[in-house]
Amino acid sequence: MKAILENAEIYIFNLFKERLPKTYLYHNFLHTQRVVDSAQEIIESSNVNEEDAEIVLLACWFHDAGYIKGAENHEKESVKIASQFLSNYQVNDKIKEEINNCILATELGKQPNSFLEEIIKDADSSHLAKGYFKEISALLHQELILHNEIAYSTKEWRIENIKLFSEKHQYYTKYAVENWESEKSKNLLKLLKKQNKNKRKKKREVTKAKLKAKYKEESPERGIQTLYRVSLRNHIKLSDIADTKANILLSVNAIIISLALANLIPKLDAPSNRHLMIPSLVLVLFSVAAIILSIMSTQPKVTGGEFTREQVKNRKVNLLFFGNFFKMSYDRYQEAIDEVIGDKEYVYKMLTKDLYLLGLVLKKKYALLKITYIVFTIGIILSVVAFIVAFTGIDLVQEVSNPEIIEKITN
Repeated sequence: MKAILENAEIYIFNLFKERLPKTYLYHNFLHTQRVVDSAQEIIESSNVNEEDAEIVLLACWFHDAGYIKGAENHEKESVKIASQFLSNYQVNDKIKEEINNCILATELGKQPNSFLEEIIKDADSSHLAKGYFKEISALLHQELILHNEIAYSTKEWRIENIKLFSEKHQYYTKYAVENWESEKSKNLLKLLKKQNKNKRKKKREVTKAKLKAKYKEESPERGIQTLYRVSLRNHIKLSDIADTKANILLSVNAIIISLALANLIPKLDAPSNRHLMIPSLVLVLFSVAAIILSIMSTQPKVTGGEFTREQVKNRKVNLLFFGNFFKMSYDRYQEAIDEVIGDKEYVYKMLTKDLYLLGLVLKKKYALLKITYIVFTIGIILSVVAFIVAFTGIDLVQEVSNPEIIEKITN
């Protein structure tokens, strides 16, 4: 019989390789090997004689052979294929009948009638108690979809697996009950946790959708919100641009003054450089003026930093501007916010006022920046002109002082 088992393995391998469609992702040679190995595991731990063990293992090799002709009634087709294979060997009818009965026992929902049938039945479903159950289950799911046998979603397939674990499936042999049942329960627990997690997630999504719908009903139109948001963002961006330009002017003029103080002004004491006094002063004075104007454009203006309860009650204070509350305690400020937060009209009035005040600040900044650019430009032009005049004047004086020219004028 040992030779028959070896030949049966080779026969099934070649049969599946040549005739089993590739769409059978689960019911293939690998599944058959797993069933044989699981049956061998039960046999080795049970009181099974050699002949019965070989009967079960032969049945395991052939139990899914009928899939080469399709899933429907594959057990009967498997019996036919097994009988045809065994006809080449001297196997008595009783053994053949027991092999056939074991194959037919693997039909879903059928109760086993003997211990050998219990072994193959448990071996065929041993994956329910294995660590790779999730992957094997996914392969079976895809196989059934490919063959149009089911159209379950992942969620529906999980529900069907839970039903299989808790209602439809059981292990029969003592070994399987003692060694696989606990692992099977762990896999069932994982399925239940995943199901509960999805339920909680769905519940959160429903709650979130309800709150969003409620907020949308109670809130002003989206266009109004967008108007305030975009306007405030643009004002803040323009303020940043103004500060950046002021800092550039401040840095450039500071560099000009530093270079003038370090390299030009110390040389003015020399009699030969006195003609550069006025151009240098013009350059430095206009640079200083530009620096002062740049500082003025970036200098923040802060108010008193406090407001009274009467101002809040009379809606006379803008709670959004930091200059109105930076000296106050958090509790007083929170109290004021709580009092006006329910007044939507006042909230939007505060936003409008905040937007308006930002506009006034921008007006001042850009007005000062404009003056700063004008002063800087005039200073550069006058300095260049003054330097040109200074150098031209000294050349003219030197030329007039030439003795030959003086002699010509005298004659």
